[in-house]
Amino acid sequence: MIIVAGTLYVDPAERDAYLASCVEAVRAARSAPGCVDFAVSADLVEPGRINVYERWDSDEQLLAFRGSGPSEEQVAAIRGAEVHRFRISGVEAP
Repeated sequence: MIIVAGTLYVDPAERDAYLASCVEAVRAARSAPGCVDFAVSADLVEPGRINVYERWDSDEQLLAFRGSGPSEEQVAAIRGAEVHRFRISGVEAP
């Protein structure tokens, strides 16, 4: 299992527009082979923060979906980011 998680930072005034530009990518990811979950959402406390969470069955499936990545407009809107890929070897109930 692969988890991609982290935060993006955009201009707070542009956050809603940025999230709207992600809707089709979220739909596409959720229907992609190997995608277990995919979410891009507004943070409840920080107005310019966006939380990213993805779960994939394998690196190959993640990379096959990822393709060329976000659009140029999305990349230009990002003021900062900290996103990491985690390899999960086991899953337990909380």
